Order: sequence, then structure tokens, then C-alpha cells
Amino acid sequence: MDVKEILAHCDHTLLKQESTWAQIKEVCDDGLKFGCASVCIPASYVKQANDYVGNDLKICTVIGFPNGYSTTEIKVFETEDAIRNGADEIDMVINIGWAKDGRWDDLLEEIKSVKASCQGRILKVIVEACLLTQEEKVKLCQIVTQSGAEYIKTSTGFSTGGATREDVALFKANVGPDVKVKAAGGIRTLQDAEDFLNLGADRLGTSAIVKLVKGQTPQGY
Repeated sequence: MDVKEILAHCDHTLLKQESTWAQIKEVCDDGLKFGCASVCIPASYVKQANDYVGNDLKICTVIGFPNGYSTTEIKVFETEDAIRNGADEIDMVINIGWAKDGRWDDLLEEIKSVKASCQGRILKVIVEACLLTQEEKVKLCQIVTQSGAEYIKTSTGFSTGGATREDVALFKANVGPDVKVKAAGGIRTLQDAEDFLNLGADRLGTSAIVKLVKGQTPQGY
């Protein structure tokens, strides 16, 4: 698979707690240079990044991140604030405890509420697959499909595991035809990236792929 094609599916990500504007700016510069799908950054930098890149690059941010257990009202407020600041895409973390409790109707309503707050922007629903049983994963594929969200996303990258090939294949097989899959967490190599895309992922949440390509192309791209 062509490297440019892989990069076009990457949400170039920097979500470390200690992230500075200089680092966020570099991520934006790289996202522009390498033709990434978006940059995924902390909400506090969305307005600054949006002012910096204008309409030349999609800005993604995270909601209820990384634990997912803030209230629905807080997630809705976070989403509205991010949209006001210029976010183009929203990645929200579900309430994983609700999944464990089987509160599927509550989960569905929360995702729908956040989706409504996106005002037409893309919503990706992070289900933190490493904490779920197979049955819970399949059920969440159904819930995300019913919600109207555009993507189901494997992981935050902040829990006990990231994307696996098995989970991407499972999600692809169980979501509706209008729902795409985002693999995130632990995507370290071009082979990882290609494997996930071949298994049906449409987006890759990764901080490593652009760094890897930069290392391979010191004279430019």
C-alpha cells in the first residue's frame, strides 16, 4: 500500500497531558505536509490550532477523555465548546461502566445527545475494546450503528491495550453499512497501519506513523 494512501487515513495524534503549543503546532505542520486526514489534539488547543491551519486541515478533539465516566451533560457541553472553537471532528469515550451494567439504552441516548451537539460534524465513538467482552463489543457495534455516529473507535490509547487486528475485523463485521471503523492505540509500524486498513479500518489514530515517515524522508516528502 502506498505510504501517501496510509497517511491520508491517519488522524495524526498528540494527546499527552504535557503537550505544549510548540508540539501541537509541529503536529499541525506535519498533518499539513503529509496529507493526514486530521490532527487529533486536546480541546484546549482546538481554537489556536484552528486559527493556525484555517481550512487546510481537519481538527479533531476528544470528549470525556480518557475515562468516559463524566456525565452526559458534561460531554455535551465539551462537544458544544469544541465545535464553537472550530473542531471538525469529535472522538467521544463511552461510559464503559454503563456497558458493563448493560445500560444499553442510556449509552445509546448519550451517544445520540453528543451526536446532536456535533451539528453535522463527524463523531467517532471510542469503546475501549480492551476492557470489553466479545459480547459487549458486538452489542456496542449495534448501539453505535443505531446512534447515527459515523465511526466506532477501538481505543483511547490510555488504557490496558490498543487496537488489535481481531477487534478491527470484529467491528467491521458487526457495524452497519454506514459506520466506519477507526483503529487507535499501538499502531507503530507501516505494516500495522496497512494491516488495519486491509482489515476494514477507515481511520488510524496514531502518533507514530508520521514520525516514522519523517525519519524515512529526511530530504522532504
